[in-house]
Amino acid sequence: MSPPNVPFPSLPAPFERALADRDYAEPTPVQSAVLEAASEGRDLLVSAQTGSGKTVAYGLAMAGMLLDGADMLAPAGAPLALVIAPTRELALQVQRELMWLYAPAGGRVTACVGGMDPRREARALQEGTHIVVGTPGRLRDHLERRTLVTEAMACVVLDEADEMLDLGFREDIEFILSATPHQRSTFLFSATLPKAIDSLAARYQRDALRLAVKSETRGHADIAYRAIRVVPREIEHVVLNLLRAADAPTAIVFCNTRNAVRHLQASLTERGFSTVALSGELGQGERNAALQALRDGRAKVCVATDVAARGIDLPTLSLVIHADLPHDAEVLQHRSGRTGRAGRKGTSVLLVPNARRRRAEQMFAMAKVSPEWSGPPSADEIRRLDGERMLTDPLFTEEPAEEDLALVETLLAGRTPSELAAILARVYRTRLPAPEDVTDPGDASGRGAGRPPYDPMDPEKIAAMGPAVWFRLNLGRRDNADPRRLLPMLTRRGAIDRQEIGAIRIFDRETKFEVRGNAASRFAAAFARNGSPEIQVEALTGDAPPAERKGPKGFQSPRAGKHQRQVGKPEGKVARKPRQG
Repeated sequence: MSPPNVPFPSLPAPFERALADRDYAEPTPVQSAVLEAASEGRDLLVSAQTGSGKTVAYGLAMAGMLLDGADMLAPAGAPLALVIAPTRELALQVQRELMWLYAPAGGRVTACVGGMDPRREARALQEGTHIVVGTPGRLRDHLERRTLVTEAMACVVLDEADEMLDLGFREDIEFILSATPHQRSTFLFSATLPKAIDSLAARYQRDALRLAVKSETRGHADIAYRAIRVVPREIEHVVLNLLRAADAPTAIVFCNTRNAVRHLQASLTERGFSTVALSGELGQGERNAALQALRDGRAKVCVATDVAARGIDLPTLSLVIHADLPHDAEVLQHRSGRTGRAGRKGTSVLLVPNARRRRAEQMFAMAKVSPEWSGPPSADEIRRLDGERMLTDPLFTEEPAEEDLALVETLLAGRTPSELAAILARVYRTRLPAPEDVTDPGDASGRGAGRPPYDPMDPEKIAAMGPAVWFRLNLGRRDNADPRRLLPMLTRRGAIDRQEIGAIRIFDRETKFEVRGNAASRFAAAFARNGSPEIQVEALTGDAPPAERKGPKGFQSPRAGKHQRQVGKPEGKVARKPRQG
């Protein structure tokens, strides 16, 4: 019988040491499920969310195959395992996780990702490695150049497989899997399990065991959500006050555009914060330098766009601030998931102008989170916190050095103790950015304490919308939107049948489509949970969408009817669904 309070008692000794060094008290749900299933020697098809501890899970699951009964790994040669990830950041994050996990066993982990020098990667592979972690395109390139050999591979892991398929890497993945030994073990991890994932599993896995690990409740439990009422013109000041009040070792602030990232980073830097930025306009070297500055403590605040922050895992990240509201519930969860990972606690703060409160409440309802509403932290509150923190600062808690004691008599000869204490407090404050005076706009929504928040599943609201609800999708003709591609995506992500989608109107920058009233709430909730955050939908309410009421001549509201012809030069077109059967 295993002794109590031993987190992973059945693991080889080097891995127990690695976990103990990282203060792992107990396995996460996905780690427990994967380790139990992998002990049976089965291929695994695992549905688990980002931040659930799955990297350590599959790292431990393949340890037995790589050690092959030994206490330590053999000298590095041809790679024994391959991990495929959708993005550079995630691949590099996985490499870092596996390096500390395998270090006591003598493991060597090599990354092969786009944006890095392929010749240096080729030399590292030639020198020998145990595990290769890479992105699909770069791994295929190494295979075609024969700098990556696969004959010794015992295990292949596909991490975030649904994201790789959404990004168009299916052909590369199939090429890589076809080049690996047929008798390998294959672990496939995916946040969702659409038909494309089932098809991939059926073709490249043998008798795979399906595991659906519910981690949403745990994730919400580890993240405290706050909604801060703000005046729009004071958002930068509120961000500053939140950073000062929380005093987090590492924080990330999300903006919706590159311009907003540049402006906010410059503003925070000017006020005295050590800040870096992440956006799509940075090169890979600049991104790596920014992330390294956050990891080693030279920077405490990262200002980023959604896409740029994908795959970031910073152990000390405890605060996420949404300076701009997320586009939908899925983006909210993706952003917030940068903190509260693998058992660590975190806080996610949304800045909500009164005019956008209802939209924020819709997102919270779809994400199934209940935030604490409040006004922004005031300058007086921050000064009070500064006074409390000053007493625990190392300046006060460390033993004075001899040279410090030598100055005591000199200082006391010229100043009273009260004067010296006042000077010390002033010096302490000058090291910190000054807090801003901000306004709490109050609750302008008119909601009383007993009025319930927005509920997307309320049948009365659905009935009031009529037999069909119109949605807006942020893909249009310029994105090559086409009904034959849109319908499968909408039905898969929205978990509805094709018959429940009515008319589809494709415009230059967006698409509008009908969903039957009794399926609309189910569609909205499922779409917010599944798939890529870059693809967003928004329910349209009222007699006509605001953007269409004052449209150009010939522009027709969706409520004009599915079969009614448009007059004049149309802004959009009605796209009929493909015939069934």
